[in-house]
Amino acid sequence: MALTAYLAGPDVFLPDARAHAARKCRICSQAGFIGLAPLDDESAIPDWQKIFRADVAMMEASDIIIANLTPFRGASADAGTLVELGWFLGRNKPIYGYSNSAAPFDQRSRAQCAAIADPLAGLIHESFGLTDNLMIAGAVWQSGHPVFTPTDGQDRAFNALDIFERCVRYAADQHR
Repeated sequence: MALTAYLAGPDVFLPDARAHAARKCRICSQAGFIGLAPLDDESAIPDWQKIFRADVAMMEASDIIIANLTPFRGASADAGTLVELGWFLGRNKPIYGYSNSAAPFDQRSRAQCAAIADPLAGLIHESFGLTDNLMIAGAVWQSGHPVFTPTDGQDRAFNALDIFERCVRYAADQHR
């Protein structure tokens, strides 16, 4: 029986979210997974509570999570994706993650504070050289896996799928 992968991430906000989700599901299928991509289509489900329940049901039905940890509207990953990541961590289900950003979190965080007035000026920046906040990278690491990022030092477009593909292939290798 094929493993089911919950495809977490802010990809639901892309203008072509359905087509993007279909591309990700095809990549999963080629690797032997069934990809489940939440789509927050508010015209079909106008109630945020129904969206939440549908997403939790989809997580319940999934064996693993593959989380898009690309920075979203800030220096760090999407808040909703992080809740989903924590949900899988709490259930001790395998966690895989990737980011299309090549820059480490501390560099992104400093750049954001330089560009936008920091109301908490003077606070230190987390400087571990990780892909994101230590709790995010730690959740993936706790599952025994790396966070996949561009190896050539070049950021990818938010909707690029080459790093996602590397992560999926790795996950497939772990479950053979």
